Amino acid sequence: MERETQFIGQSAAFQDAVDRASQAALLDRPVLVIGERGTGKELIAERLHRLSARWDKPYVILNCAAMPETLIEAELFGHEAGAFTGATRSRAGRFEEADGGTLFLDELATMSMAAQERLLRAVEYGEITRVGASRPVRVDVRIVAATNEHLPALVEDNRFRADLLDRLSFEVITLPPLRAREGDIEVLATYFGQRMAAVLGWEEWPGFGPRALAAMEGHDWPGNVRELRNVIERAIYRWADATRPVDVLSFDPFASPWQPAAQRKSATSPASAPSATSSEAAPAAPPSGPVSDLRAAVDGYERQILADTMARCRYNQKVAAEALGLSYDQIRHALKKHGLNQ
Repeated sequence: MERETQFIGQSAAFQDAVDRASQAALLDRPVLVIGERGTGKELIAERLHRLSARWDKPYVILNCAAMPETLIEAELFGHEAGAFTGATRSRAGRFEEADGGTLFLDELATMSMAAQERLLRAVEYGEITRVGASRPVRVDVRIVAATNEHLPALVEDNRFRADLLDRLSFEVITLPPLRAREGDIEVLATYFGQRMAAVLGWEEWPGFGPRALAAMEGHDWPGNVRELRNVIERAIYRWADATRPVDVLSFDPFASPWQPAAQRKSATSPASAPSATSSEAAPAAPPSGPVSDLRAAVDGYERQILADTMARCRYNQKVAAEALGLSYDQIRHALKKHGLNQ
């Protein structure tokens, strides 16, 4: 998946966060970027660098969570030969690599207290000391850090240094989750959908059907934009007819009627198991107004249930039969009766 560098969105909450990043970029001060996973913290960090006076200098990224606690200090500050087992030669750390530019520390809250203490010195005095060395090295680095944790609460729990938080929080940009970005879900879904349709060679973009749009708006999006992109791209490539609006979404790629028993939810019933491949919207409700022809109304509702269930089960008749509590012969008869057995 290629790196996404565009900001897509029109909601006031999102635009306010982007504007604040643009303003903060012009000042050579540390910035904290806070937000749930998938909200675009990396994009904001890169924007802070690209719009700063350091734009033509190094932009160095370190994911603190990806580094073992025993190596994070050597990775940040470098080390001398023989400083520890396996250190056969001297090596510059990320601070020296970023000299003159920006150092982006992702997942800052996972950094050990010892590494935080050394980071504080680097931020305060502009100098670092390689592991195993005795003489400090001057560095000119702007720090941008990101986390999905509430750092003041970590300070209260003695899991983050209060003095380091004071030094890094000149500006704090908190990104809104997707569920709070009014109007942006459909905008983003259309953007990702059009791109995926182009990748698949579709001649035109058919858009989304009402059921898919309703499912999007009703979903909580715990994975935010990253989750939305996966859901939309998966829906596009699974959609069989490029001329009809995409109307089936799959929010959970792991759910399946053949999912290993140990992973199934204990409350899952046979009728609900196949729903993972659906838009996870409820079947169409029965007619609410006056009914002049009971038989026609019942037949219409039965047909809608069959159509919805077949779509959820990706048109697998055996799985759909199990979901509806029917035998294979019964569902074949019902599909033929309603003209759905093409």
